[in-house]
Amino acid sequence: MKGRRAMSNFAASVDARKYPPREKHAVIFDTYGKLKSGEKMELVNDHDPKPLYYQLSAEESGKFEWEYLEQGPEVWRVSIGKK
Repeated sequence: MKGRRAMSNFAASVDARKYPPREKHAVIFDTYGKLKSGEKMELVNDHDPKPLYYQLSAEESGKFEWEYLEQGPEVWRVSIGKK
């Protein structure tokens, strides 16, 4: 029930653990690109996705929101919103 309620806050969810490293950023950026203004996606990963934050900052400066929902050590969850 808890996961179901949390999912309703997100327009999309990406579990990056399911993808090979070379595909992760492409899948995440594709999902982010499909968000409408004001929508959020959930990112789940097995490590801190800080490099993705830096990439988003460079490419989408001022156009996104980043909020850690869970910070390891085994699972990292981030809410990424499109402004």
